[in-house]
Amino acid sequence: MKAPRITLDQWKILQAVIDHGGYAQAAQALHCSQSSISYNIARMQEQLAMPLLRIEGRKAVLTETGEILLRRSRQLTADAAQLEALAQQIEEGWEAEVRLVVDVAYPSQKIVQALQAFKPLSRGCRVLLREEVLSGTEEVLHDGAADIAISVLNITGYLPIELGSITFIAVAHHQHPLHQLRQELSGNDLSAHMQVVVRDSGKRQPRDVGWLGAEQRWTVASLATSAEFIRAGLGFAWLPEHIVAADLASGLLKKLPLQTSGVRHQPFYLYSHKDKPLGKAAKILVDCIRASALPMPDSATD
Repeated sequence: MKAPRITLDQWKILQAVIDHGGYAQAAQALHCSQSSISYNIARMQEQLAMPLLRIEGRKAVLTETGEILLRRSRQLTADAAQLEALAQQIEEGWEAEVRLVVDVAYPSQKIVQALQAFKPLSRGCRVLLREEVLSGTEEVLHDGAADIAISVLNITGYLPIELGSITFIAVAHHQHPLHQLRQELSGNDLSAHMQVVVRDSGKRQPRDVGWLGAEQRWTVASLATSAEFIRAGLGFAWLPEHIVAADLASGLLKKLPLQTSGVRHQPFYLYSHKDKPLGKAAKILVDCIRASALPMPDSATD
């Protein structure tokens, strides 16, 4: 790649001439001689083989080409300043990126709240968000591909931070045959009907959580897809209350009257990489996640 002919300092000189209204004013603002300003502007025009400024009376005015290049130069010098600031932040232990993996059942609203709180404190630190199901979150953490994880699992060898619980409810469409039985449902009742389950994204030890023993089941990749299947009357499923609350309120879906409880509280835990201390940005993100954490379950609602 050919080296640039114009330096960042020269672009800053051009900006100063325009921003301060002339060569003398730019020299004063940059603490240099007016001859130095004149020389650098002349040198830039020579190297680019085009005029950037013209003098009208005592004022330096941009040419049409100069206006275009000046706009681009402002972004160039701003990017350079941000790059230097990033290097300084990394030197101070402030990482450029935090990798966060979250179980898909964790309410996205809580993640949004945490990231909204984190953004003004982040100093430009990027967040790489990854969503997994069940043991997929554990595997990403074990493999060192995440700095922070939010999981439903008790992960051996890691110190968990409790984030509260969400409520899962066994539901089906209000016209589903299970509701027509008008009785508490046993395992035998359920086994004759289709259950929709979400596939564990882990590869090593995938798990079935919330499976009610139905002989027939369809496996999907996301809770959103599972909910769409249930809304269409294609089976029954355990689904998070925050996903189906509106459907329950409207009567489209109804809670299954199971002999065992049709409500299950699922705790969530926050973990960090055990072999790599968290950087400054990651610690702030952890605090933001904890501040937006879920409420603890109220047993009276079971």
